[in-house]
Amino acid sequence: MMALVALVLAGLITAAVPAWAEPLRLVAFGDSLTAGLGLPAGEAFPAKLQAALKAKGHDVLIENAGVSGDTTSAGLSRLDWSVPAGTDGVIVELGANDALRGLDPAITEKALDDMLGRLKGRKIPVLLAGMVAPPNLGPAYGARFNAIYPHLAEKYGVPLYPFFLDGVAGQTGLNQPDGIHPTSAGVDVIVRKMLPAVEAFIGQIRAGKTG
Repeated sequence: MMALVALVLAGLITAAVPAWAEPLRLVAFGDSLTAGLGLPAGEAFPAKLQAALKAKGHDVLIENAGVSGDTTSAGLSRLDWSVPAGTDGVIVELGANDALRGLDPAITEKALDDMLGRLKGRKIPVLLAGMVAPPNLGPAYGARFNAIYPHLAEKYGVPLYPFFLDGVAGQTGLNQPDGIHPTSAGVDVIVRKMLPAVEAFIGQIRAGKTG
C-alpha cells in the first residue's frame, strides 16, 4: 500500500513540474566578439551572459560557438554542426568581419538570410544581434550594410538587438589595444545592455515550449 502511495505521489510531483523546468540550452553563434578573442574563457560574452542570467534567476546554459575571423558566409558553412539538436535558441552575432573587409553587403545579407531560414526550418528561435559598418567605408556602404539586420529581423519575425557593440565601440577603455575587441569590462557593458533583450527572448522561448 505504501509503495502504491509513493508511486502516485511521484506521478503527481512529476506532472506538477512544468515542461520548462529543465535548463534552456542556448548557442551564442558568432565570430571573435562571441568567442572572446584575447580573453580567458570565463570572461567571454557567452560565459558572462550566462552568469548574468543565472543571477536573475534564469536556468540557462549557453554554448560558446564563436569562431574568430568568421564572416557570415563562413558561419553559414558550419551552422548545422555548430547548433546541435536540442538547442532551444540561438543568439546570432555575425557580420563584423564582412564589414571590416568591405565585402559586398549583398553577400552578407544572403548568408544571414540563409542562416535564419535554416534555423526557422529547424524551429529554433533566434535573437539577431546587429552590426554597424565602420564609418570609414562611407555613407553609401553603411546605409546598405546597416539595413541588413532590421530587414531580416522583420522578414523572419525574430527579435533584433540593433548593435552588439552598443556602448563599447570606439571607447578606448573598453577595448583591447587593437581597438576592435572588447576587454572584460567591455563585455560587461555588452551583457548589461543586452540583458533585457535576452530575457525577453528567453520569455518567448519558454512561452513557446509551454504553449
